[in-house]
Amino acid sequence: MIFKRVGDGRPYPDHGLTPREWAEVPPRAVRLDELVTTKDTLQLAALLDEDSTFFGDLFAHVVQWRDDLYLEDGLHRALRAALQQRTVLHARVHVVEG
Repeated sequence: MIFKRVGDGRPYPDHGLTPREWAEVPPRAVRLDELVTTKDTLQLAALLDEDSTFFGDLFAHVVQWRDDLYLEDGLHRALRAALQQRTVLHARVHVVEG
């Protein structure tokens, strides 16, 4: 199993973080098997594209809410890590109270 659970949507409240605010969150290692996805589909072209993070953040975005870690942005990075036999992903983790 790659992820803890495959979800469809964001069950947590809107955090309202801008890309600049995300960039201020320090990245840390997160185990793939602790992540719940917020998307249940992916674009194969994006998975195979080596430059898929060229214009975006180098780190995945994860929201911690109610004892779960939700992979908000970075599904393709996480799957690439799994395909490379890695069990962790470096991500920016934002904690949402509630």
